Amino acid sequence: MSSMKALHVPASGQPLRVGELRVPEVTDSTVLVRVKAAGLNPIDNAIAAGMLEQMMPHEYPVVLGRDAAGVVEAVGASVDHVKVGDEVFGHILLVPPIHQGTLAEYALLPAAAVAAKPAGLDFVKAAALPLAGAAASAAVDAVGPQPGKVVLVNGAGGGVGSFAVQLLAARGATVVATGVAADRERLMQLGASSVVDYTAGSVVEQVRAVYPDGVDALVNLAGFSAADVPLSAVRTRGTVASLTGAPDDQALAASGLAGHSIMAMPVREAIAPLAEQAAKGTLKVHVATVLPLDQAAEGLAAIAAGTAHGKIVLTGSD
Repeated sequence: MSSMKALHVPASGQPLRVGELRVPEVTDSTVLVRVKAAGLNPIDNAIAAGMLEQMMPHEYPVVLGRDAAGVVEAVGASVDHVKVGDEVFGHILLVPPIHQGTLAEYALLPAAAVAAKPAGLDFVKAAALPLAGAAASAAVDAVGPQPGKVVLVNGAGGGVGSFAVQLLAARGATVVATGVAADRERLMQLGASSVVDYTAGSVVEQVRAVYPDGVDALVNLAGFSAADVPLSAVRTRGTVASLTGAPDDQALAASGLAGHSIMAMPVREAIAPLAEQAAKGTLKVHVATVLPLDQAAEGLAAIAAGTAHGKIVLTGSD
């Protein structure tokens, strides 16, 4: 067990490759997991492209992937909530240096972001949960949905959107989701009351045609500039929670809106309740595609192209 297959960036500026690396050694407050499944996220593409190099140090080779589910191989000192042989899932938090990843046969996860996997939840679905689920949960909490409130989810077709629609509907909000025509049936089944096809014209105009005064809140999962975000669909003094960094405070103030920029923190306390809901069936985990590790690049390309409808998960060792 000295070496493992991993999808990694060998050095700054180099292309991704699947190759052999040393298995990481467990340290204090970490958990070494034999990976059964690993979820892909947009941030994996950002790391692969070197987009985070200005933000925090990278220690090469950098293994891609943040989410995983598998079996505990070893635990570091002071880890007492899981033990060798336990089935777990978790996340590699975005703290410096960027080095370890989950798109490998073994992954070293911070103990703070490792939780026991419920028996009723399979590895593939568990691996799809941490980052997308925690992000959706934080965004939903930020807009404070209540029965009778109308919430627009912009960019509902992806992994985070699938969770956000369900969590909002579960709290009684009326959910208007944006997607493409092919997403409509799935999003309605997840709890959306209507789906706006963003390819069919202005999202703002389509929403205002039904809600002339505007919706009460917006959960924004798409669009990296204020111009790309349908702010005008929200009523004055409405609330916006965005995961894309846009709109900024200035754009929100100009539109008379209150806003929150959301950073997901997929620690144990955030992800364990989501897994319990998923195991019970009250939270559906929509995995669109399952690929072997060797085809990870195809999955990342689908996310980059915006053609992934639901989560993409890689399966690891048996």
